Amino acid sequence: MKILQVRFKNLNSLQGEWLVDFTHPLYPANGIFAITGPTGAGKTTILDAICLALYGRTPRLARVNKSDNEIMSRRTGECFAEVTFATVSGCFSCHWSQRRARGNPNGELQAARHEIVEADSGRILENKLSRVEAVIERVTGMNFGYLAEGIKQYWSGDKY
Repeated sequence: MKILQVRFKNLNSLQGEWLVDFTHPLYPANGIFAITGPTGAGKTTILDAICLALYGRTPRLARVNKSDNEIMSRRTGECFAEVTFATVSGCFSCHWSQRRARGNPNGELQAARHEIVEADSGRILENKLSRVEAVIERVTGMNFGYLAEGIKQYWSGDKY
């Protein structure tokens, strides 16, 4: 799997909408890149966004659901994570989102939404919360545990 783009909004301390476009000419021109920055800069939030978009959860948070969302930025009424990626099966976009009632920061959490689409055609492959992960596993060959293990190694500084 090759991640092409990560887009997210109101995750952890990064309020507002953010975009990391790995197709920008500077990324392939330099070959290797690293996610660096001081504590609290948002390095792990980028990894959280990837996990949320693909699997609706992160290694740090077992589940993000209607009764519990510790990843939505404080004093905001909505959050989302979206990843566009390519595999041998094609190009896909996976989107996860959750909001509070009427977008009010004090509103009750609503059920999360999750879908995967073919990026080129926009055709929805799955939009049932309980079924998206199976489609992700099929098109990427990676389950959540595989991705989570890689992220845990990143956090600990272990070599792959």
